[in-house]
Amino acid sequence: MVDVFVNPAFAPGRVPAPSDEAQAFHAALEGYAPTPVRELPSLAAAFGLAAVGLKDESDRMGLPAFKILGASWATERVLREAPGTHTLVAASAGNHGRAVARVAAGRGLAARIYLPARSIQSRRDAIASEGAEVVVVEGTYEDAVTRAAAEGAEPGVSALTDTGAAGTAAWVIDGYATLFAETQAQFEADVIVVPAGVGSLAAAAARHGAAFGIAVVAVEPDTAPCLTASLAAGAPTAITTSGTTMAGLDCAEISPAAWPSLRYGIAGTLVVSDREASLAVEELDELGLAIGPCGAATLAALRKLVGANELGRALGLGASSRLLLIATEGRTDR
Repeated sequence: MVDVFVNPAFAPGRVPAPSDEAQAFHAALEGYAPTPVRELPSLAAAFGLAAVGLKDESDRMGLPAFKILGASWATERVLREAPGTHTLVAASAGNHGRAVARVAAGRGLAARIYLPARSIQSRRDAIASEGAEVVVVEGTYEDAVTRAAAEGAEPGVSALTDTGAAGTAAWVIDGYATLFAETQAQFEADVIVVPAGVGSLAAAAARHGAAFGIAVVAVEPDTAPCLTASLAAGAPTAITTSGTTMAGLDCAEISPAAWPSLRYGIAGTLVVSDREASLAVEELDELGLAIGPCGAATLAALRKLVGANELGRALGLGASSRLLLIATEGRTDR
């Protein structure tokens, strides 16, 4: 797998417009406030760029990741469509499950979260602390998705998934639009660097980028580059993953709901190793920012992006460029 990939199908004009439905809903929630963008002048100088900003999602409404934006809006839409829902189920690598559990408790619902076998104990404990039942599946994240989807078909139960063809997967993407609407008022960017995973957040980024003329680059672990493989093939392509410390990005398949936006709205991808992500965690820590491996992966990717490569040239990176890194999580695994 190449470290740097330029998307030959990049065509922002074919990307759906971002949804603004969730923004007023989020603004009315108790504890909501835009997360900050941290400007990093030392990194900008080191990379020869005009500015580098970091969207810090280490504290989003009391949780250490951005996921509650999608979970809260999708839950709202579920309850509008199926007011008899009494239980939410979800598959997760950690942060999404905790967000679903927190939202369920706040709406008076039960929650059951399916986790893959290689999820670590601290993530299981964090979800359980929100009052959810945790079920560990002897298999991959995709196996956990299958279990949650099957249970979501039962009466009174809804699967709150961030991957799928429609339904809650589409609503999760719409919920993430709030994050990027915030950035538009916080930081003028030419390029956004965002972690991929199943692609829901990256799809929201692609829609925002297409609407405002901002190029979007996606980051993946070198052990789970499902978006890169799909873009190279021109169609969603399942891969085999072998695990990564970037747990939220340990995904073998792209969400069908996200794919159309990713297909035409992602300018290119970069893959990084666990070691590179770990070094980026340490570098951000030295700057006073407690960011986890998934979020720090964007800094690791930036180091490759500013090198002499085809993607950097395609984006026209230089002394006037302003890059925004989406740091999706805090230090969730201590």
